[in-house]
Amino acid sequence: MIRSLFLAGLFLASSNVFSQKLNKVSYQDGTQKLNGLMTSNAGKKLPGVLILPAWKGIDEEAKMAAAELEKQGYIAFIADIYGEGNIPTDNASAGKAAGYYKQNFEAYQKRISLALDQLKKSGANPEKIAVIGYCFGGSGALETARANMPVAGVVSIHGGLGKDAARPNQMLSTKILVEHPANDESVSAADYAQLVKEMEDGKADWQIITYANSKHTFTNPESKDYNPVMAMRAWNHTLMFLKEILK
Repeated sequence: MIRSLFLAGLFLASSNVFSQKLNKVSYQDGTQKLNGLMTSNAGKKLPGVLILPAWKGIDEEAKMAAAELEKQGYIAFIADIYGEGNIPTDNASAGKAAGYYKQNFEAYQKRISLALDQLKKSGANPEKIAVIGYCFGGSGALETARANMPVAGVVSIHGGLGKDAARPNQMLSTKILVEHPANDESVSAADYAQLVKEMEDGKADWQIITYANSKHTFTNPESKDYNPVMAMRAWNHTLMFLKEILK
């Protein structure tokens, strides 16, 4: 445990320094300005990873992930889902903003698609692109799969798993990894079972990894629910999945 805490602390410290190298990229959804962050290796012909941040928008966990992915040889782009002037400042506004896009999933899918376009414009190999997301962004990773966007795979990290029961299950062409905390009170047993059925009905290449003794935000070093052992395992599983599908 001491070694895991030390490694997690080192990971956080080094990534905070490295994340300063992320470059702001502005793009548009109609009249709405969006401001994402791109790793400094843009322009190279490398596999790309789109990062969908949690419910408060671009945060340190997303920046840490981008920094580490660049070290692993990927171009990473952190999407701006909400847009300039709409970034939540507290849990209440974050819940309202995220709730809007969960209900209006087509608007969420459009913002994800626009971010994927920016990643491709950065020089990332369009045939080797994946999407990872945290929390609200994890829900977005699943929406990427549901929209059958042209990506090699998606990773949902403590994401919301449910969708409106009125939406029919359909074929799912991309590979799916779900990293699920065992003690996530925001995910019901019914949502979990429905996702499994959805992926089975969609004949997807899928897997769910469940992390013991872990609550919702178990991967975030800034959360009181951070579990450094399970967070490191989840990150290693993410890297293994990305290596398989992108390299």
